[in-house]
Amino acid sequence: MSGAKTGPSAIIGFAIVSDDGMLADANGVMPQTLKLDADQKYFADGMDRVQVSIHGRHSHEQQPHSPRRYRITVSNRVKAIEPDPHNAKGILWNPAGTPFEKAWNTLGLKHAKLGVVGGTSVFGMFLDRYDEFHLSRAAGVRLPGGRPVFPGVPAQTPEAILAQHGLAAGAPHTLDAANGVTVTVWRRR
Repeated sequence: MSGAKTGPSAIIGFAIVSDDGMLADANGVMPQTLKLDADQKYFADGMDRVQVSIHGRHSHEQQPHSPRRYRITVSNRVKAIEPDPHNAKGILWNPAGTPFEKAWNTLGLKHAKLGVVGGTSVFGMFLDRYDEFHLSRAAGVRLPGGRPVFPGVPAQTPEAILAQHGLAAGAPHTLDAANGVTVTVWRRR
């Protein structure tokens, strides 16, 4: 076996969270208070730099260029890997049925970047593998009992979890001062 890297050339996560580290409310719905134009543009621009997206069945991306990307949808409704019946560029993958590398190899792509767009368990499964994680914050928004960005939130902050998994924060960048939206890019040390 060669020492060549298999899998994506980079794994990049994108999330916007509330003050309490939630990405959705208690019903699993992303509220309008987290759907802010500046962050939506930042997310769309970031996803335009990846060739594949991965998400759970309740998460999605609906940007203008989304149909151009290959897609892995995490689902326990399949045994291992199956073609997505609704997307010719997509597959359904059950992590309990087969490793991620097999799902990735099913796509047949080389030198492609993976964009991770959620939810909680999907974000969590890549914590030790992210090359970058773009964590946006919407100041003043709280979602008690909501869906956390990572397993372990709110007992720990998303930032503490990223740091524990070997990522280091860059300088925060303001996306929308009026709405208190910032983003921090965390990179693998």
